[in-house]
Amino acid sequence: MTRRVVVLGDVMLDVAVQPTAALALSSDTPANIRVTRGGSGANVAIALRASGHEVLYVGAGGRDRAHDVFVSALRDANVTPLLESIEGSTGTVVSIVASDGQRSMLTDRGVNSRLSGTFVTARLEEPFDHLHVSGYLLLDSATRSIGVGALALARSRGSSTSVDVCSVAPLRELTPPKFLEAAAAASMLFSNEEEALTLTSKDDVENALEVLGSLFDEVVITVGARGALGARGADRFRAGASSGSVVDTTGAGDAVTGTYLGERLNGEEPPAALEAAMLAAAHVVSGLGSLG
Repeated sequence: MTRRVVVLGDVMLDVAVQPTAALALSSDTPANIRVTRGGSGANVAIALRASGHEVLYVGAGGRDRAHDVFVSALRDANVTPLLESIEGSTGTVVSIVASDGQRSMLTDRGVNSRLSGTFVTARLEEPFDHLHVSGYLLLDSATRSIGVGALALARSRGSSTSVDVCSVAPLRELTPPKFLEAAAAASMLFSNEEEALTLTSKDDVENALEVLGSLFDEVVITVGARGALGARGADRFRAGASSGSVVDTTGAGDAVTGTYLGERLNGEEPPAALEAAMLAAAHVVSGLGSLG
């Protein structure tokens, strides 16, 4: 059941750094370092492609080597890049990975903030079945209207739509009501536990799911080592995390989003789609840096 899916997201280079000793200030610290194609939306796109769908990726890249790395990685994964070329630097994120696999990120969005609405609208002229918008576009005031417009256009054509929240710090800065307003045309919402609690001002993820489930047709919330839970209408479902070693959690949530979407577009019911998503996440966390 191959579908044509458009993913609207950032173009990024990822630098994952995992120190192997205590940080030596003003000196050298040994570390494992991995440089690769990044971008939350790109992780989602590659997971979607693995489910058998035709996937087009829309975003903005600089005229530099990082752009070339990004394009090459997407093509290797059989995802079609449709990127606006802008003079300047491609976005870069440096992930500092702790011993338990959790990470903190230093982000330079580069030319991603200069993506033009005209370019995106032109890329959406051809028919498509589903549109996924990375939450980073909605979190950035420079691109929010582009994401909102793309979601509205997709819904007006009868296509399904989805958004993932992506990052809690800029969500708090923007404020949850403004994010929910921007994401209102999405039929599906993906978030992690902290993002869901922030969006709903709840202190319990089950209560957060109820609130979000009343706002969107379908919701998936990841809860770390406890797996994930979801809602579709009146139905509630959950899946446990697949066992395995955790080296780096970078990209795990994106793998859940992309795999879940891919399986749902293949006609799988939500519980089965979520089980498949948990297996995909377990593969991602077993290595350093987001895997594609």
